[in-house]
Amino acid sequence: MNLKRIAITGPESTGKSELANQLASYYQTTFVPEIAREFLAKLGRAYVFEDIVNIAKGQLELEDKLAEKAHKILFCDTDILVTKIWSTYKYGKCDAWIEEKVKSHRYDLYLLCGIDLPWVEDPLRENPGQREELFGLYLHELQQLKVNFATISGLGERRLRNAILAVEKALSKGH
Repeated sequence: MNLKRIAITGPESTGKSELANQLASYYQTTFVPEIAREFLAKLGRAYVFEDIVNIAKGQLELEDKLAEKAHKILFCDTDILVTKIWSTYKYGKCDAWIEEKVKSHRYDLYLLCGIDLPWVEDPLRENPGQREELFGLYLHELQQLKVNFATISGLGERRLRNAILAVEKALSKGH
């Protein structure tokens, strides 16, 4: 069986990290943590446009490294689409390398996390009042890319169950 890559995507504070960890545990495999947090924490200055492409490259490098350790499925806490939307929303532009990778680096399934979770304050989060707008951008991009995706909603255990159902459905279809 080829390794299936599943991207967990969506706006800030929608439970991506927790869901990636929970799914990896459930399927007894590896997940790729989001590197942007560590990158920004170590930066020692405000980030700039050029930093986003470095984050994107680091994220994909870590994904490829951890793919070697994964068992059948690799869950990715964030994906290249996150960096595209982040860059475009923040700066009104996106690096060409990121744009190309959004088209060429595909996942077997994208789990788009809904905005039904309460916002959790965090010094690295920037857009508490724009979650609905940002969710719309993710939905639009996924539809334009014509990729296999499922929107994941629900609180607590229900959110995890909904994600597992989406994963099982994708795996049973051979995506």
